[in-house]
Amino acid sequence: MVTIEEALGIIEDQKIDLKTEVRPLEASLGYALSKNIISPFDVPEFDNSAMDGYALSGLYQEYRLVGEVAAGDSTIISLNDGEAVRIFTGAKVPENTMAVMMQEKTSVKDKTLFLDEMPKVGQNIRKKGGQLVEGQVVFEKGHILNPPSLALMGSLGRSELEVFSKPRVNIITTGNELVKPGQPKLEGQIYESNSYAISGALQQFGFEHHQKTQIQDDFEATKAGIQTALESCDVLIISGGISVGDYDFVKQSLEENGVNELFYKVFQKPGKPLYFGRKDNKFVFALPGNPASSLTCFYVYVLPLLHKLSGYRRTGLPTYQFPIKHGYENRFGRPSFLKAAILDGKVEVLDGQGSSMIQSMAKGNVLAFVDDGEKLTAGDLIRCKLIS
Repeated sequence: MVTIEEALGIIEDQKIDLKTEVRPLEASLGYALSKNIISPFDVPEFDNSAMDGYALSGLYQEYRLVGEVAAGDSTIISLNDGEAVRIFTGAKVPENTMAVMMQEKTSVKDKTLFLDEMPKVGQNIRKKGGQLVEGQVVFEKGHILNPPSLALMGSLGRSELEVFSKPRVNIITTGNELVKPGQPKLEGQIYESNSYAISGALQQFGFEHHQKTQIQDDFEATKAGIQTALESCDVLIISGGISVGDYDFVKQSLEENGVNELFYKVFQKPGKPLYFGRKDNKFVFALPGNPASSLTCFYVYVLPLLHKLSGYRRTGLPTYQFPIKHGYENRFGRPSFLKAAILDGKVEVLDGQGSSMIQSMAKGNVLAFVDDGEKLTAGDLIRCKLIS
């Protein structure tokens, strides 16, 4: 058995060969750049107006109005002292422009522009190179592309980006008692739910599963299912069958398939019977079958590996500290991840902390962490991972 810190360290220390691919700009959200991005030109490429108004030559309160410049107009215009042109947001300012006055502070009569106040040099002008200069590093390798990143890449004319590939993930659920939702079930059977939690968590963080299989509690079937799943994935997530019961065949089946155990069992609650292994460049997590345990282990252990395999510079969910709303003492005998919710800036530990209880996790938005025997009073800081 390993500690939480030891388990996370083993995952972090894994040596991996990152894969790269070229993706269309519109399909690159959530991917990490595999190389630095260098600006090919200044941004903006020319001085332009920050708003609708009037471009002014000289600093006065009265000008002779001589024309108009729309966004995208490539006509070269040069203003003489005391002249002004109507201009629109994003339009290139004419030569000799000293300021742009917003239209709300102006009036026009007989081709004469009147200002409500004196302009200031450079007012409302976006200067050439004000955001980026040619040759500047825009984003470094490993930057995770978010919506503003895509906008900036588009403004640089990039229609494709070279990124680190995301891992292919397969899911296996085990259990004779499991029935697919929508199908009739017999006495003693339950509807299978863990695969929906895992696939949903994958989607939540920008990943997806490529294959999902349900296997009965049979050694040969489990062994064959694992062999098939490993052939087409980078990460295999197995739910159930990893404990020490008479019908738990996952650990033995992994050994038979040549998977090298890196750790088995973590000193924690929930999720003690957690397995992590590797076969060549393929990784396996065998998660406990109880729904809350399974999902907790995904958030704490699986997600950091998926991030690492995706070329992320920072992996896993960050930990924050918030004041707890009420007193709490950990009497479970193990370091514990608690289903909790942040309400009005304070953490409330929810009822229903059992490993099989998923409703409380669905109503919460954080995993709160307490050490074995830790005792908190109202207002003390408690460590939390935001899960939604």
